[in-house]
Amino acid sequence: MEISQLKYFQAMARIKHFTKAADACAVSQSALSRSIAKLEAELGVPLFVRHARHAELTQAGEHFLYHIDRVLRELAAAKKELTQAEKKDGGTVNLSFFHSFGGYLLPMLLAEFHAKYPDIRIKLNQHNSKFLMRQVERGKTDLCLCSTMTTAENIAWMYLWSEELFVAVPKDHPLAARESVTLRDVESEPLITLKPNYSLRTLVDQSFELARSHPQIVFEGDDVNTLASLVAAKLGVSIIPNIPGVEHLGIVYLPISFPVCKRAVGIAWNTTKQLSPAALTFQQFVIRHFAEEPGS
Repeated sequence: MEISQLKYFQAMARIKHFTKAADACAVSQSALSRSIAKLEAELGVPLFVRHARHAELTQAGEHFLYHIDRVLRELAAAKKELTQAEKKDGGTVNLSFFHSFGGYLLPMLLAEFHAKYPDIRIKLNQHNSKFLMRQVERGKTDLCLCSTMTTAENIAWMYLWSEELFVAVPKDHPLAARESVTLRDVESEPLITLKPNYSLRTLVDQSFELARSHPQIVFEGDDVNTLASLVAAKLGVSIIPNIPGVEHLGIVYLPISFPVCKRAVGIAWNTTKQLSPAALTFQQFVIRHFAEEPGS
Protein backbone atom coordinates (compact mmCIF):
# COMPACT_ATOMS: atom_id res chain seq x y z
CA MET A 1 0.00 0.00 0.00
CA GLU A 2 1.56 3.27 -1.17
CA ILE A 3 0.85 6.87 -0.21
CA SER A 4 -0.02 7.68 -3.83
CA GLN A 5 -2.70 4.98 -3.75
CA LEU A 6 -4.22 6.53 -0.64
CA LYS A 7 -4.22 10.00 -2.20
CA TYR A 8 -5.84 8.67 -5.39
CA PHE A 9 -8.48 6.90 -3.31
CA GLN A 10 -9.17 10.06 -1.27
CA ALA A 11 -9.53 12.16 -4.43
CA MET A 12 -11.88 9.65 -6.00
CA ALA A 13 -13.93 9.41 -2.81
CA ARG A 14 -14.38 13.18 -2.82
CA ILE A 15 -14.96 13.74 -6.55
CA LYS A 16 -16.75 10.43 -7.36
CA HIS A 17 -15.79 10.63 -11.04
CA PHE A 18 -12.76 8.78 -12.42
CA THR A 19 -11.88 11.26 -15.18
CA LYS A 20 -12.20 14.33 -12.95
CA ALA A 21 -10.36 12.64 -10.08
CA ALA A 22 -7.55 11.64 -12.43
CA ASP A 23 -7.27 15.24 -13.65
CA ALA A 24 -7.13 16.48 -10.04
CA CYS A 25 -4.31 14.02 -9.30
CA ALA A 26 -2.49 14.80 -12.58
CA VAL A 27 -2.49 11.15 -13.70
CA SER A 28 -4.23 9.26 -16.46
CA GLN A 29 -7.66 7.75 -15.84
CA SER A 30 -6.31 4.28 -16.49
CA ALA A 31 -3.51 4.76 -13.93
CA LEU A 32 -6.02 5.93 -11.34
CA SER A 33 -8.34 3.01 -12.04
CA ARG A 34 -5.50 0.48 -11.80
CA SER A 35 -4.29 1.99 -8.53
CA ILE A 36 -7.72 1.79 -6.90
CA ALA A 37 -8.33 -1.72 -8.24
CA LYS A 38 -4.96 -2.80 -6.78
CA LEU A 39 -5.89 -1.20 -3.45
CA GLU A 40 -9.24 -3.03 -3.40
CA ALA A 41 -7.49 -6.33 -4.18
CA GLU A 42 -5.01 -5.75 -1.36
CA LEU A 43 -7.79 -4.94 1.12
CA GLY A 44 -10.01 -7.75 -0.11
CA VAL A 45 -13.15 -5.58 -0.30
CA PRO A 46 -14.68 -3.29 -2.94
CA LEU A 47 -14.35 0.39 -2.07
CA PHE A 48 -16.59 1.79 -4.82
CA VAL A 49 -19.78 0.89 -6.65
CA ARG A 50 -19.11 1.81 -10.29
CA HIS A 51 -21.80 3.43 -12.44
CA ALA A 52 -21.70 4.67 -16.02
CA ARG A 53 -20.72 8.25 -15.22
CA HIS A 54 -19.76 8.19 -11.53
CA ALA A 55 -18.88 5.97 -8.58
CA GLU A 56 -20.16 5.80 -5.00
CA LEU A 57 -18.33 4.62 -1.90
CA THR A 58 -19.36 1.32 -0.42
CA GLN A 59 -19.85 1.01 3.33
CA ALA A 60 -16.33 -0.38 3.56
CA GLY A 61 -15.13 2.56 1.46
CA GLU A 62 -16.75 5.06 3.82
CA HIS A 63 -15.06 3.41 6.79
CA PHE A 64 -11.70 3.31 5.00
CA LEU A 65 -11.99 7.00 3.98
CA TYR A 66 -12.43 8.05 7.62
CA HIS A 67 -9.09 6.46 8.54
CA ILE A 68 -7.29 7.60 5.37
CA ASP A 69 -8.30 11.22 6.01
CA ARG A 70 -6.71 11.00 9.45
CA VAL A 71 -3.57 9.28 8.13
CA LEU A 72 -2.97 11.86 5.40
CA ARG A 73 -3.60 14.75 7.79
CA GLU A 74 -1.03 13.34 10.21
CA LEU A 75 1.48 12.85 7.39
CA ALA A 76 0.99 16.45 6.24
CA ALA A 77 1.39 17.74 9.80
CA ALA A 78 4.53 15.67 10.32
CA LYS A 79 6.04 16.92 7.06
CA LYS A 80 5.25 20.53 7.99
CA GLU A 81 6.74 20.08 11.44
CA LEU A 82 9.96 18.59 10.05
CA THR A 83 10.22 21.36 7.45
CA GLN A 84 9.82 24.05 10.10
CA ALA A 85 12.37 22.37 12.33
CA GLU A 86 14.83 22.25 9.43
CA LYS A 87 14.31 25.97 8.81
CA LYS A 88 14.56 26.69 12.56
CA ASP A 89 11.13 28.28 12.23
CA GLY A 90 8.62 27.51 14.94
CA GLY A 91 5.69 28.50 12.75
CA THR A 92 2.88 31.02 13.15
CA VAL A 93 -0.27 30.94 15.28
CA ASN A 94 -3.33 32.92 14.16
CA LEU A 95 -4.87 33.97 17.46
CA SER A 96 -8.14 35.86 17.84
CA PHE A 97 -9.40 37.44 21.05
CA PHE A 98 -12.06 39.72 22.50
CA HIS A 99 -11.39 43.44 22.93
CA SER A 100 -11.62 43.17 26.71
CA PHE A 101 -8.67 40.75 26.87
CA GLY A 102 -6.17 42.97 25.08
CA GLY A 103 -5.33 45.35 27.89
CA TYR A 104 -4.24 42.94 30.60
CA LEU A 105 -4.65 39.22 29.86
CA LEU A 106 -3.06 38.77 26.46
CA PRO A 107 0.18 40.75 27.00
CA MET A 108 0.94 38.64 30.08
CA LEU A 109 0.21 35.36 28.26
CA LEU A 110 2.24 36.29 25.19
CA ALA A 111 5.24 37.41 27.24
CA GLU A 112 5.32 34.07 29.06
CA PHE A 113 4.83 32.11 25.84
CA HIS A 114 7.51 34.01 23.91
CA ALA A 115 10.02 33.45 26.72
CA LYS A 116 9.45 29.69 26.41
CA TYR A 117 8.94 29.43 22.62
CA PRO A 118 10.86 32.33 21.01
CA ASP A 119 10.69 30.81 17.49
CA ILE A 120 6.88 30.72 17.29
CA ARG A 121 5.23 33.86 15.92
CA ILE A 122 1.76 34.98 17.01
CA LYS A 123 -0.49 36.80 14.52
CA LEU A 124 -3.21 38.62 16.46
CA ASN A 125 -6.76 39.53 15.52
CA GLN A 126 -9.03 41.50 17.86
CA HIS A 127 -12.76 41.81 17.22
CA ASN A 128 -16.26 41.44 18.63
CA SER A 129 -17.72 38.05 19.58
CA LYS A 130 -20.04 37.58 16.58
CA PHE A 131 -17.25 38.27 14.10
CA LEU A 132 -14.84 35.95 15.92
CA MET A 133 -17.40 33.14 16.02
CA ARG A 134 -17.75 33.34 12.23
CA GLN A 135 -13.95 33.23 11.90
CA VAL A 136 -13.74 30.06 13.98
CA GLU A 137 -16.65 28.45 12.09
CA ARG A 138 -14.99 29.17 8.75
CA GLY A 139 -11.53 28.07 9.87
CA LYS A 140 -10.08 31.57 9.38
CA THR A 141 -8.27 31.54 12.72
CA ASP A 142 -6.35 28.83 14.58
CA LEU A 143 -7.45 29.64 18.13
CA CYS A 144 -9.76 32.10 19.82
CA LEU A 145 -9.75 33.33 23.42
CA CYS A 146 -13.39 34.04 24.17
CA SER A 147 -16.35 33.41 26.41
CA THR A 148 -18.69 30.52 25.61
CA MET A 149 -19.51 30.42 21.91
CA THR A 150 -22.80 29.49 20.29
CA THR A 151 -22.95 25.72 19.94
CA ALA A 152 -21.80 24.64 16.49
CA GLU A 153 -20.92 21.22 15.16
CA ASN A 154 -17.43 22.21 14.07
CA ILE A 155 -16.43 24.36 17.08
CA ALA A 156 -14.73 23.04 20.21
CA TRP A 157 -14.53 25.27 23.28
CA MET A 158 -12.59 24.48 26.45
CA TYR A 159 -13.13 26.30 29.73
CA LEU A 160 -10.10 28.12 31.18
CA TRP A 161 -11.31 30.36 34.02
CA SER A 162 -14.20 32.49 35.29
CA GLU A 163 -13.99 36.28 35.29
CA GLU A 164 -16.04 38.20 37.86
CA LEU A 165 -17.92 41.31 36.79
CA PHE A 166 -18.35 44.37 39.00
CA VAL A 167 -20.39 47.55 39.11
CA ALA A 168 -17.85 50.29 38.34
CA VAL A 169 -18.62 53.70 39.86
CA PRO A 170 -16.62 56.91 40.43
CA LYS A 171 -14.89 56.98 43.82
CA ASP A 172 -17.16 59.76 45.11
CA HIS A 173 -20.38 58.04 44.00
CA PRO A 174 -23.01 57.49 46.75
CA LEU A 175 -22.66 53.71 46.30
CA ALA A 176 -18.85 53.72 46.41
CA ALA A 177 -18.69 52.99 50.15
CA ARG A 178 -20.87 49.90 49.88
CA GLU A 179 -19.29 46.44 50.27
CA SER A 180 -21.55 45.07 47.54
CA VAL A 181 -24.60 45.98 45.47
CA THR A 182 -27.39 44.30 43.54
CA LEU A 183 -28.28 45.27 40.00
CA ARG A 184 -31.56 46.68 41.33
CA ASP A 185 -29.44 49.21 43.25
CA VAL A 186 -28.19 50.75 39.99
CA GLU A 187 -31.49 50.72 38.07
CA SER A 188 -31.80 54.52 38.28
CA GLU A 189 -28.17 55.08 37.22
CA PRO A 190 -27.21 55.94 33.61
CA LEU A 191 -25.54 52.82 32.17
CA ILE A 192 -22.36 52.78 30.08
CA THR A 193 -21.98 49.47 28.29
CA LEU A 194 -20.65 47.67 25.21
CA LYS A 195 -22.46 47.46 21.88
CA PRO A 196 -24.96 44.58 21.40
CA ASN A 197 -22.61 42.48 19.23
CA TYR A 198 -20.34 41.71 22.20
CA SER A 199 -20.84 38.65 24.38
CA LEU A 200 -20.12 40.72 27.51
CA ARG A 201 -23.04 42.99 26.59
CA THR A 202 -25.28 39.93 26.18
CA LEU A 203 -24.29 38.71 29.64
CA VAL A 204 -24.92 42.16 31.16
CA ASP A 205 -28.36 42.34 29.51
CA GLN A 206 -29.24 38.87 30.78
CA SER A 207 -28.11 39.77 34.30
CA PHE A 208 -30.25 42.92 34.39
CA GLU A 209 -33.20 40.94 33.08
CA LEU A 210 -32.72 38.36 35.81
CA ALA A 211 -32.65 41.15 38.41
CA ARG A 212 -35.74 42.74 36.78
CA SER A 213 -33.78 45.94 36.51
CA HIS A 214 -33.91 48.16 33.41
CA PRO A 215 -31.44 51.06 33.57
CA GLN A 216 -31.19 53.68 30.85
CA ILE A 217 -28.25 53.14 28.51
CA VAL A 218 -26.44 56.41 27.77
CA PHE A 219 -23.45 55.07 25.83
CA GLU A 220 -22.50 51.90 23.92
CA GLY A 221 -18.80 51.41 23.23
CA ASP A 222 -16.30 48.96 21.75
CA ASP A 223 -13.86 48.34 24.60
CA VAL A 224 -13.93 48.15 28.39
CA ASN A 225 -11.15 50.70 28.85
CA THR A 226 -13.33 53.34 27.21
CA LEU A 227 -16.20 52.34 29.50
CA ALA A 228 -13.95 52.70 32.56
CA SER A 229 -12.77 56.14 31.43
CA LEU A 230 -16.34 57.35 30.97
CA VAL A 231 -17.27 56.04 34.42
CA ALA A 232 -14.35 58.01 35.84
CA ALA A 233 -15.71 61.08 34.01
CA LYS A 234 -18.95 60.59 35.97
CA LEU A 235 -21.11 59.95 32.91
CA GLY A 236 -22.62 56.83 34.44
CA VAL A 237 -21.88 53.39 35.86
CA SER A 238 -20.83 50.22 34.09
CA ILE A 239 -20.72 46.43 34.54
CA ILE A 240 -17.18 45.35 33.66
CA PRO A 241 -14.34 43.11 34.86
CA ASN A 242 -11.71 44.60 37.17
CA ILE A 243 -9.18 46.07 34.74
CA PRO A 244 -5.60 46.24 36.02
CA GLY A 245 -3.74 49.48 35.35
CA VAL A 246 -6.65 51.94 35.58
CA GLU A 247 -6.39 52.62 39.31
CA HIS A 248 -5.40 56.22 38.56
CA LEU A 249 -8.85 56.89 37.15
CA GLY A 250 -10.39 56.82 40.61
CA ILE A 251 -12.90 54.01 39.96
CA VAL A 252 -14.40 51.76 42.62
CA TYR A 253 -15.31 48.19 41.68
CA LEU A 254 -18.30 46.96 43.69
CA PRO A 255 -18.98 43.20 43.96
CA ILE A 256 -22.46 42.22 42.77
CA SER A 257 -24.41 40.17 45.34
CA PHE A 258 -27.35 39.47 43.00
CA PRO A 259 -27.43 38.08 40.47
CA VAL A 260 -24.06 36.30 40.29
CA CYS A 261 -22.19 38.06 37.49
CA LYS A 262 -19.37 35.99 36.07
CA ARG A 263 -18.40 35.02 32.56
CA ALA A 264 -16.69 31.79 31.64
CA VAL A 265 -13.62 32.30 29.46
CA GLY A 266 -12.11 29.60 27.31
CA ILE A 267 -10.25 28.74 24.13
CA ALA A 268 -12.04 27.75 20.91
CA TRP A 269 -10.93 26.11 17.68
CA ASN A 270 -12.38 24.54 14.54
CA THR A 271 -12.50 20.75 14.85
CA THR A 272 -12.46 20.20 11.08
CA LYS A 273 -9.17 22.05 10.69
CA GLN A 274 -5.89 20.36 11.59
CA LEU A 275 -4.04 22.50 14.14
CA SER A 276 -0.46 23.24 13.13
CA PRO A 277 2.32 22.19 15.54
CA ALA A 278 2.72 25.86 16.52
CA ALA A 279 -1.02 26.30 17.20
CA LEU A 280 -1.14 23.04 19.15
CA THR A 281 1.85 24.19 21.24
CA PHE A 282 0.13 27.49 22.08
CA GLN A 283 -3.18 25.76 22.83
CA GLN A 284 -1.57 23.37 25.30
CA PHE A 285 0.50 26.18 26.86
CA VAL A 286 -2.65 28.22 27.56
CA ILE A 287 -4.54 25.22 28.95
CA ARG A 288 -1.66 24.33 31.28
CA HIS A 289 -1.27 27.97 32.33
CA PHE A 290 -4.81 28.27 33.61
CA ALA A 291 -4.89 24.74 35.03
CA GLU A 292 -2.00 25.77 37.28
CA GLU A 293 -3.56 29.14 38.21
CA PRO A 294 -5.21 29.12 41.66
CA GLY A 295 -8.95 29.64 41.46
CA SER A 296 -9.17 28.92 37.72
